[in-house]
Amino acid sequence: MAGDVWFVVLPDGDSGSAAAWLLSPWATEAVAHHSGRPWVLGSWPDGYVTVGAAGARRLAVIGRCPVTAGELSARAGRVRDLADVERAARDLTGSFHLLASVDGRVRARGSASGVRRLFHARVGGAVVAADRADRLASAAASATGAGPGVDEGLLALHLLTSPLPYPLDERCVWRGVQGLRLHDCLLIEADGRARPRRWWTPPEAELTLSQGVPAVREALTTAVRACTAGGGTVSSDLSGGMDSTSLCFLTAHEQDRSRPEKARLVTLRWRSLDPDNDDDAWAAHATAMLPGVGHVTPSPHEWPLWYSGLTDLTGSTVPTDEPGPWVRDSARITTAARLMTARGSRLHMTGGGGDELFSALPPHLHDYVRSHPLAAFARLRAHRDSQHWPLWPLLRRLADRRTFAQWLAAWADSLTEPEPPPTTPSHRAPSTAWGVDLRMPSWATPDAVRAVQSLLREAAGTAEALAPRRGQHTALACVRNGGRGVRQLDHVFSREGLAYAAPYLDDQVLDAALAIRVSERSAPGRYKPVLAAAMDGIVPGSVLRRRTKGEYSVDFHHSLRHNRAALVELFDDSHLARAGLIDAAAVRTSLLGVHPTPDALRSLGPSLGSEIWLRTRAGNVRPPSPATTLGAP
Repeated sequence: MAGDVWFVVLPDGDSGSAAAWLLSPWATEAVAHHSGRPWVLGSWPDGYVTVGAAGARRLAVIGRCPVTAGELSARAGRVRDLADVERAARDLTGSFHLLASVDGRVRARGSASGVRRLFHARVGGAVVAADRADRLASAAASATGAGPGVDEGLLALHLLTSPLPYPLDERCVWRGVQGLRLHDCLLIEADGRARPRRWWTPPEAELTLSQGVPAVREALTTAVRACTAGGGTVSSDLSGGMDSTSLCFLTAHEQDRSRPEKARLVTLRWRSLDPDNDDDAWAAHATAMLPGVGHVTPSPHEWPLWYSGLTDLTGSTVPTDEPGPWVRDSARITTAARLMTARGSRLHMTGGGGDELFSALPPHLHDYVRSHPLAAFARLRAHRDSQHWPLWPLLRRLADRRTFAQWLAAWADSLTEPEPPPTTPSHRAPSTAWGVDLRMPSWATPDAVRAVQSLLREAAGTAEALAPRRGQHTALACVRNGGRGVRQLDHVFSREGLAYAAPYLDDQVLDAALAIRVSERSAPGRYKPVLAAAMDGIVPGSVLRRRTKGEYSVDFHHSLRHNRAALVELFDDSHLARAGLIDAAAVRTSLLGVHPTPDALRSLGPSLGSEIWLRTRAGNVRPPSPATTLGAP
């Protein structure tokens, strides 16, 4: 099924029926409570929603989960109240929303990574939950007779060099709509009142690599099995990197097993314009070791450059409910979906999430110095030898003792400061802070900067880190950002009639990978040691021994040069400028410069994504004025 896929969850009362009446013009599918009142409305393909019933109790999984209605009904029979729902759903695999209707009360939640998110708003007197914020904003607005509106301050946040920072990544750009925290579920009473309650807590990172690898292997196997369940044809990226390559070999491994419904695999491999990028050589090496698998390698004229076709894209509705830097890939996404559906694929897998889970970022060194100082010294020396980190800037960063809240507040003060120059022309000490001190683009207006500063300072007053230590906090923040991107791309691919899956971001994989000590997810001279150990015996050793990672700056600069005129044209009539968020002349100057600065190039994607998104929502954003809070200090 091509087109928008969405759903809303309604309370089991008269207020829910009133909300359903407002939402029904958009809906093509419905599921009822035991009472007969509408419970779930929306539009979705066959097999996307599975419902189990036992008396007055209902369970539903929405998304990718190989559970039958009969199995779900048996689980529903074990539910006595809403507190039993997670126990009844234990060991369900895949990526899905989980809903329950029990004796007139409703419980709904998404996934821990944010690939499956929930939003809520008051519609017709009741709190209603949905997986799409834009659909909910339209319904809430229709109930009041007003048009849906965009929060200008939160839209300014999307101009930051991505990723969006925690905890502001949970905020919704639509006025009147709230994003549910990823670790919370929403309890909705029959009278339409609702409250959040925590459902997920990340595991303690206590296991050694050898202790944790078996669970990672099993979790990844079941995640891929959830993609291939039901047979047919599935497809996967095969970039040459370890993440997507492992998924391809796992799928082929499942094909070799004696299973009643085997899925056929087709891979998608593309070539860089850079002859020194060895991704293609590694992808070709993997392809040769995957007999019986279909392979698609687009020729250069079939595979669009980044930033292609954006002037055409603005004439249609972009099927995402918030801005995203993925927009630069729009033409490639359409091409990938067309190539894979032409080969019969019903679901496409990506290796997204592998970097986030299996690569320990530099903040883990801050923790390691304090927990294992002698071992940390040896690791730091190895990193410095291989990556030429300057010593004194690194030591200063390792000595930093700021709390998460203090770091957020300091970040707000540095939003427009230039990036610190590297100590040498090509090297700088890595950040070991709670996150990356992202900057506002040089073309952001003072009002936009003040709006983001206000949001960061507000968050600093109440926010708590995702984990006590920086390494695990950073891993969780990166997982959330990866989940956000996959969620948006799932909307785009689904619009083309192809489901999109990131098995590394399934809940059971997160639980297994995050339970391993952060310091053991990385080691000098070893690339993704946890994933390599988990895939031993499934992925050939010659593939797992790769130590490099492809780099695409040549493709980026070539694409930018080729599409520069179209980008300038987009910003010549900028909706962001009309909203008072950017200086269009400054964007033009940056794009037309002989050598755009690295800071400008990093900022282009988020600004471009926000510009095109806003064009599809014309009329829903108001220019800043003294009456708005945009310029609040």
